[in-house]
Amino acid sequence: MHEQESTPNGDSTEPGRRRFLLGVAGLAATSAVAVSPAQAAPSTTGGPAGGRNRVTAAVTQTGRRRLGSLKVSGIGLGCQTLPGTMYGPVTSRKDMVALVRTAVDQGVTFFDTAEVYGPLESERILGQALQPVRDHVVIATKFGSDIDPDTGAGGSGLNSRPAHIRRAVDRMLKRLRTDRIDLLYQHRVDPTVPIEDVAGTVKDLITAGKVLHFGLSEPGLQTIRRAHAVQPLTAIQNEYSTLWRGPEAKVLPLCEELGIGFVCWSPLGMGFTTSTINPYTRFAQGDYRAAVPRNSRENMPANMALVQLLQDWAVRKGATPAQIDLAWLMAQKPWIVPIPSTTRLSHLLENIGAEEITFSRDELQELNAAIAQISIKGERLPPEDLAMTGVEAPIR
Repeated sequence: MHEQESTPNGDSTEPGRRRFLLGVAGLAATSAVAVSPAQAAPSTTGGPAGGRNRVTAAVTQTGRRRLGSLKVSGIGLGCQTLPGTMYGPVTSRKDMVALVRTAVDQGVTFFDTAEVYGPLESERILGQALQPVRDHVVIATKFGSDIDPDTGAGGSGLNSRPAHIRRAVDRMLKRLRTDRIDLLYQHRVDPTVPIEDVAGTVKDLITAGKVLHFGLSEPGLQTIRRAHAVQPLTAIQNEYSTLWRGPEAKVLPLCEELGIGFVCWSPLGMGFTTSTINPYTRFAQGDYRAAVPRNSRENMPANMALVQLLQDWAVRKGATPAQIDLAWLMAQKPWIVPIPSTTRLSHLLENIGAEEITFSRDELQELNAAIAQISIKGERLPPEDLAMTGVEAPIR
């Protein structure tokens, strides 16, 4: 789909995100109310060219992709920010429930959460929002944090011992108001527990009907192979965007070899590739992004070259920088699914609109080459979090 030429959108003269947000301002102003597909304008237009000079807005999402045997919407909704503990406070839980329900109305079927988000609160929000449509959506969540499954209390360590996994899943089911978890990930590899024990436990949960599919997030390569040998993996979830292309070297080829789908967390670089963050940005207290090395005052100026490239392509394609990043991800492989997170209706609609952006073969080759020429400075995560990625589980 993404290798075919899209309809030309003319030579728009300003980056798309600001014009897009103006185009959906009326919807954003009523963000506490779910919006039906008919209420979401398909595009905003400007100038005498009518259909030219257009920014792609939200339409009801119709594209579907497969993660192994699991069919999901081409763009999912990451729910890490819904509790308001990641990038800053949110308006209210009621508004977040409404946001999720609007996503369903707009064709999103894939929702990603974790017990540690909130903690526990993101799962509660999803449970409340999705209960009326449970049979029509796919819910993914994650275990592996060393927190109390009942209270969320605990430290920042890991715990994938089999007994803890079983207890965590039982509590997840209650918070999510469901009888099964469609896709269950180990959030991070526990360096003290053999992956065979983890995969075997999940296999038992699948046999019991509590879990349908198994995945890993940010694992080591050999851990993927070992887990897959015990219980076939449906998806690997790693960070991936134009800002961080690390999975391309080894993880994506391994997924293709084994027939495993790939889910992109932080597909917009924690907001960086949306063109709303720059060297003058000062993050609020408690905003996780302030601790990310690539966002430092020393590193960010060099990284703005990527933002400029995305802005240029946004003008060229009649889109927004965020939509270019998401469309680029989906153009890489048909089994790649981005899950951008947002707490704003306008951004949700914008992200869904990325489905309408396509690249010809020549365009994709040109864009890939341009991205490859940009060197990103600074690590993608704080040291303590980076140390938990790419970990190999111990041998039995």
